[in-house]
Amino acid sequence: MTALAPILEAFFTDRLMTQRGASPHTIASYRDTFTLLLSHIHQQTGKLPAQLDLADLDAPTIGTFLQQLETGRGNSPATRNARLAAIRSLFRYASLRAPEHAALISRVLAIQPKRTATTIVSYLTPSELDALLAAPDRATWHGRRDHALLVFAAQTGLRVSELTGLATRDVHLGTGPHAYCHGKGRKDRATPLTPHTVAVLTAWLTEQPADPDRPLFATRAGAPLSRDAVEHLVARHAITAAQACPSLQAKKITPHTLRHTAAMNLLHAGVDITVIALWLGHEDPSTTRIYLHADMALKERAISRTTPPGTQAGRYQPPDELLAFLSQL
Repeated sequence: MTALAPILEAFFTDRLMTQRGASPHTIASYRDTFTLLLSHIHQQTGKLPAQLDLADLDAPTIGTFLQQLETGRGNSPATRNARLAAIRSLFRYASLRAPEHAALISRVLAIQPKRTATTIVSYLTPSELDALLAAPDRATWHGRRDHALLVFAAQTGLRVSELTGLATRDVHLGTGPHAYCHGKGRKDRATPLTPHTVAVLTAWLTEQPADPDRPLFATRAGAPLSRDAVEHLVARHAITAAQACPSLQAKKITPHTLRHTAAMNLLHAGVDITVIALWLGHEDPSTTRIYLHADMALKERAISRTTPPGTQAGRYQPPDELLAFLSQL
């Protein structure tokens, strides 16, 4: 093995796992990045990954790889930037292990992330959410499970990984009902549950074995649902719901749409943006500002308080009692 292999192995075992204690999701993301990168270099040069030296990963090669992600794999700029962040993390670690490659490492670290467009988040209106929640066939076991999952996700706004990681013991339906989850960035939080969600979960749990370690939303065999399974069931019920609510046909409904819907419901109820950030488990409240951009009702209330050019501020007063009567019709 040449210089790259021991550095890459130590990066995962020493830096990520031992020093940083990175989560399994982070390790998997970094693993996928370097698997793609090494496969790309193998296709371009014919060298096997174990034969590569750090010098084979120069800035032009990294740039070509990032370009191929977008043009060849159809990845978004955000995904491209995430792959670049993993590569830069490796090279910062390599700067201490291979100082003889300082010039090469500095050129790779100088590669800048691509600017990404800020899109308006998609969420469900009350009528659309009602249609989606009514879509599962509650005469079946799977339908009742899916209904409980959709109600819970739309009210709590939990991420898919948080939903699939919940066990029965994490839900408390007595006084002060709430769900406890271990979320992104190893942050624990408790999310209150509404009476409707409590009623749905209570009915669902009466069908389940009395096992506190059993996943809250499981397969028939008792295994946790996968991320793909949750995405599939949400998409399937969205297709059914679109038959009763045609506006859903223009929207791509994913589990994250339910998270956005929960945030927008809180915003429409007048909840402060910092409280919504805590509710969603956002480390930086600025992340939650995307919901302000998506809230047209908030913008319309703002514009209604402004005065058009060339007019005087004030409310219209009818000049005559008869005109006042007519204006009220």
